[in-house]
Amino acid sequence: ISFYRDDVGARTPAAQPVVHSSRIDFPLPETTVVLVDDVLYTGRTARAGIEALFDYGRPACVQLAVLVDRGHRELPIRPDYVGKNLPTSRRESVQVLLEEVDGHDEVVITTEGE
Repeated sequence: ISFYRDDVGARTPAAQPVVHSSRIDFPLPETTVVLVDDVLYTGRTARAGIEALFDYGRPACVQLAVLVDRGHRELPIRPDYVGKNLPTSRRESVQVLLEEVDGHDEVVITTEGE
């Protein structure tokens, strides 16, 4: 799956994900894999990434890197690398905009109803 959000479906209907075939061209048992996510919230997306990875084998080590950690974990997930800890309320939403996709780099916090 090329795009997955676990926090959108509860509020608004999400578009259907685009499914692509996947393959890993290196031996996982000898590799440290770093999963990268933009915003860490409940931990469910990281968990889904780990589960998908384990479908291909068991890596030597799995680490998690996030640009923004906003708290409110529902699962025992802790990132190894964090760009910025950004405490938020559950009513707030965090969006990460990137130059390559959005034309500029920016982290935006919005409150429901904005």
